[in-house]
Amino acid sequence: MTGSSPAPFTADDYRARMRRAARAAEDTGLAGLLVAPGPDLVWLTGYAPTAVTERLTLLVLAAGQDPVLVVPALEAPDAAHAAGAPALTLRDWTDGKDPYAATAPLLDAAGRFGVSDNAWALHLLAFQKALPGTSYVSLTEGLPMLRAVKDAAELTRLAAAGAAADATFEEIRKVPFGGRRERDVAGDLADLLRRFGHSEVDFTIVASGPNGANPHHEAGDRVIEQGDMVVLDFGGLLHGYGSDTSRTVHVGEPDAEERRVHDIVREAQEAGFRAVRPGAACQDVDRAARAVITEAGYGEYFIHRTGHGIGVTTHEPPYMIEGEERPLVPGMCFSVEPGIYLPGRFGVRIEDIVTVTEDGGRRLNNTTRELVVVD
Repeated sequence: MTGSSPAPFTADDYRARMRRAARAAEDTGLAGLLVAPGPDLVWLTGYAPTAVTERLTLLVLAAGQDPVLVVPALEAPDAAHAAGAPALTLRDWTDGKDPYAATAPLLDAAGRFGVSDNAWALHLLAFQKALPGTSYVSLTEGLPMLRAVKDAAELTRLAAAGAAADATFEEIRKVPFGGRRERDVAGDLADLLRRFGHSEVDFTIVASGPNGANPHHEAGDRVIEQGDMVVLDFGGLLHGYGSDTSRTVHVGEPDAEERRVHDIVREAQEAGFRAVRPGAACQDVDRAARAVITEAGYGEYFIHRTGHGIGVTTHEPPYMIEGEERPLVPGMCFSVEPGIYLPGRFGVRIEDIVTVTEDGGRRLNNTTRELVVVD
């Protein structure tokens, strides 16, 4: 375990988030927000149901009215113990009753609402039937920046998660790679993430040799061989906030082309990082990293965006991609992770989480970006 646990978020923290969300909804012309169980609900209220079922659980937010969390009666005691519960009103419903009829009076019958991305179609269709004058838009479309700008307490958690991922890399580079299956090294990564404090491991990519040309390769039974390039990409949640880092190692000494490709990706990652500053567009980060790889002749082999936001989930807005003109703001956190993927041969990716500061950017991952040779 690295460091001590941060102070928990308080009811006042959640009250401020709900008010901010309601105001943001109003400013964008929405009548309110409908938030189902998932990361948005946790971020806004601190409540995560122990099991998500077909029973309706829904936070209703609208400017000018108190937040209301509609919950099944059998789950109301748990909801009442959530950290944000003092900042909202609980309204429970019992089996055999119509939860949509109970919730409908809270909604503007002709309003347009933002709905959390993971809301069940079952519930949304029921509201459309009960209130045919309403319309809906996903939060990713309607309020994409809802969770994007982190406060000091959130940044502390993200930095701790990044440090734990760094400690994991420092340890994994000491283990044997050659002669072992990818899934065995992936298991080591998961164990190390937990050892350094992660409560949840989201992914442990170990992509050796030709498997490295697949950016989201699932670690499998391939035996890692001497001479393999190995892409490592791993992360999860610590104190409720995400880590995500990638480094590429080599089993034994690399050849000249492998070193050259790795150097190009390292230079691209540095260029992407240096493009981070308040007011720059998200796409500027992608353009800066991509230009280095394109100029080196490998542009067609960089096949994904340069980055994604991170917070209470490991993938969330903003996205560092061509066409995203949204400006960077201090407190935003996202990955910078260019890569080159040569089909049938090998891949290279280098990834840090970066936060926007008042005058540039700060990395939350600080392990070496040089090509590491492992056994």
